[in-house]
Amino acid sequence: MCYSAQIEADYKKYMKMFGAAMSLREFAELYWEHGGRELKAPMAMEAAFSDATTDDERRIQALIAESNALRTTKLEQELFKQRTRLADAERTLATKATKAATESKRIASDKIDSAARRLTDLKRTTLKDSDSRIYPGWYAPVMIVQGGRRIVVPMRYRCRLPGWTEQTEREKPGTYNARRDSLKRVWGKLFGYSHGIMIVNRFYENVDQNGRNVVLQFDPAPPQQMLVACLWSRTSIPGEPDLWSFAAITDEPPPEVAAAGHDRCIVPIKPENVDAWLNPSPSDLAAQYAILDDRERPFYEHRLAA
Repeated sequence: MCYSAQIEADYKKYMKMFGAAMSLREFAELYWEHGGRELKAPMAMEAAFSDATTDDERRIQALIAESNALRTTKLEQELFKQRTRLADAERTLATKATKAATESKRIASDKIDSAARRLTDLKRTTLKDSDSRIYPGWYAPVMIVQGGRRIVVPMRYRCRLPGWTEQTEREKPGTYNARRDSLKRVWGKLFGYSHGIMIVNRFYENVDQNGRNVVLQFDPAPPQQMLVACLWSRTSIPGEPDLWSFAAITDEPPPEVAAAGHDRCIVPIKPENVDAWLNPSPSDLAAQYAILDDRERPFYEHRLAA
């Protein structure tokens, strides 16, 4: 399963590469809906609006700034709370070493470090590679076709299948990937109907090595942007903005990925097949399978993730 990926998070790159339009409403609603609540989105996706040139882009830029201001306040409050907890634990330990105080000191120190790092990231203006990395539950730009035109929509990387409730989703949290061998059975309401593309530069996997879990980073060689085949869903929620969510299709791994210890791999389709993939016909699933089979096949170099 592709548990994490470094993506192309700048919607403008999709516009330049594919002539796609940004779905301004969905970007705006995403930040309006969360209203300062924790929104898991790569920093690079938000940074794409830093040089806004239109009124709509400036509106989204303002919503992002407002969201970040609320995040900053919450992190500062968390820092104060944990520093107080740390001081209390240290006073206790100065007179008597207790297990509870030792544990409280450890937890407070870890939370202080985490909050301080997140505050630093909110204030940082120079992007790093990790600022384009997503995990299940995070939002990412996905290109789809609606009304005969290509658009880019921010979607959550964990798909809520049609008919599912939030409770169903919690019981089946693995739907950030869609196995090729279950597309007709599990994903039949989306395969042949709702196809998308996510641009991926590299991906990461949890792998068992001698009984120890490690995270490996897989890079295509030569370096390239992979057009990963996705399925997506739009769920109507009464009284709230619609939930857009997606899954990346995975298949049996190439030999080098299998040799590294992983049994799945994302499916990068060829540029010449993008249009056919984004405009599927449910009456011709064979054509969709053919696109997945006629994929790009880069060699994946791997190393331990930093």
